[in-house]
Amino acid sequence: MTRGRIYGVRSMIYGLIAVILPTLVIAHPHSAASQMMRSCAGRPEIVNFLDKNFAEKLTAVGLINENAILEVYAAESGTWTLIITDVHGISCVLLSGDSWETMPILPGLAT
Repeated sequence: MTRGRIYGVRSMIYGLIAVILPTLVIAHPHSAASQMMRSCAGRPEIVNFLDKNFAEKLTAVGLINENAILEVYAAESGTWTLIITDVHGISCVLLSGDSWETMPILPGLAT
């Protein structure tokens, strides 16, 4: 491995740590995540739990890569849960919180 390549890999790892660590420190789970006995389970089990206990419904979805998708579940009460689901149907709760608001897209406004 060349010195430049090693430096690039090291920079990438430090960059990931710089993003992940503050997120873990700042984020604290609301009752949806704290009531779950585990943070990962089959997707149907997690979706059912969020619906029955918090009335959270699928609000947004995005492709992470060919192996996982990111899903946001939110309720009219403002609670929300962010999960990642892999190709095997296993979902893990990443973050959750309160005060979710869906913002309307205004015509002519760049986002």
